Amino acid sequence: MIASHNQIYFSDAFRVATKTLEEYGAFDVSLINDLPLFIDPFLLFNSDAPTYRRLHDQIIEYLRFLRDKAGAGPVPEGLLRAWFTFPEVRQNWLGYSLSGNRGSGLGLDFAKGLARNLSTLFHSFGAETVTLGSHLEKLCLIADGVGRDNISDFTTNLIKNYLLEYTQEFARAHLLPEQRRVVPVRKTVFNYETETWETRRFDLPFVGGDYVILTPMDLLTKEDIWINRPDLIRQYPYVVAAVPNDQLREQLNNYLSGVLTRILERDDRTRREKEGGPGRRRGRRRPAQDRQPTAKQASEAIGALVHAHPEFIDYYIRYKEDHGDEAAAQADVRVRASERLYIQQVRALVSNLQAYTEFYAYPGTTLDEARRRVAFLKDVIENKGGWRIFYVDGQPLRRESDLHIMFRLTWCNTPSDVNREVNNGRGPSDFEVSRGRFDKSLVEFKLARSTSLAKNLVHQAEAYQKASDAQHALKVIVYFTLADEERARQVLTGLELYGHPDIVLIDARDDNKPSASKIG
Repeated sequence: MIASHNQIYFSDAFRVATKTLEEYGAFDVSLINDLPLFIDPFLLFNSDAPTYRRLHDQIIEYLRFLRDKAGAGPVPEGLLRAWFTFPEVRQNWLGYSLSGNRGSGLGLDFAKGLARNLSTLFHSFGAETVTLGSHLEKLCLIADGVGRDNISDFTTNLIKNYLLEYTQEFARAHLLPEQRRVVPVRKTVFNYETETWETRRFDLPFVGGDYVILTPMDLLTKEDIWINRPDLIRQYPYVVAAVPNDQLREQLNNYLSGVLTRILERDDRTRREKEGGPGRRRGRRRPAQDRQPTAKQASEAIGALVHAHPEFIDYYIRYKEDHGDEAAAQADVRVRASERLYIQQVRALVSNLQAYTEFYAYPGTTLDEARRRVAFLKDVIENKGGWRIFYVDGQPLRRESDLHIMFRLTWCNTPSDVNREVNNGRGPSDFEVSRGRFDKSLVEFKLARSTSLAKNLVHQAEAYQKASDAQHALKVIVYFTLADEERARQVLTGLELYGHPDIVLIDARDDNKPSASKIG
């Protein structure tokens, strides 16, 4: 893990101007922790760039190879591992790793699921009649347990040779020889004659004992890929309305209506049983078909429809293809917002901490040092404009995971020994700052608006009663409104934690704050 002072990002570690990266089109990744961005294969499919379209064709070619192997009969485990499993490409520093950049990759469970679906539901893969092309994302619409991170990992592995060449070209043009190293990379190109993956060598940026892979910004997105299951559920009315076959359209609506009615009636029975059993008197209920389903019920119903009428998926994909021009624009907005939040605003906070405090004079490796760091952080956020880092386009953070990432990038800007998401029996904490084998302090950052705040603080109250001085936790709670502050105070008061020296409330409201600041 890279943890050198002021070496948060690729541009820092390799002393490259951010403008140089921007002109090349590469995202300036963090070298401390993965950022929650990922490659969307639809951006390859829908691109005007011939290179990107060829990459998508290569993905489909390999999937057809896998489909043919799966369709020929059970694939031996050795070949499953060789053809269907892939390690996470951790060197691109993108994804959802809780610590550094090490994820789980695509293992044997994924391989077995992929082989099973390719040999059944994907039998027409490469010969579609409704959609304009073939799409890897179809897997996450059908197969259980396959999400955006799996699709992104698979895509990244199948275009890894391009990403390595892309990075090598930048490294040779802009980095010094001592900043690069020629390294062998496994599973780079697939040889269809020998049916094996080849290892190739590349001249790549090298730091902290490993190489780095750059990714073009125009392949990245955040939150979800363009073709995804939650969107399939949201878009159902529009997709079914666009189905040209009147008979199929009516069949789909009739099936969905019947499934929803059964789900609503089932949930009604379950609720009545919990409330007191069949003998309890109840008021008059509306028929199930007259009530609006919850999001969970609608998701379950459309999931059943997809399994009964898998052709609906093709119409959904065609709908997304027809609106494909929106995909790049949406992804660009999300990636630019991430760039501001995770890079520009974090850099500004670090700059303020350096300018106005002694934050980085203390390693933060003892409990007392961690307390001092939190005090400096509170002062900068509340009194020196630091609150601005929590806002994007005028709106405060809504995801606690974003808060964790931003503080990790800020806190780990030094050689501190910090591990992510430890759990010592009192709930997960964000940072573990080691002071020796048995002497550790914990720092956890929470949003006051978080629905898990009360539960988390209950665990904290129990921990303060049981923990020794050698094991302690600092809790930092950030709020954006007076209502959030009041809620946090009520919870803390009820647990007799209000005023505890190791629970710190930070006011990040966007009003009544000093205007003088480097953060903007």
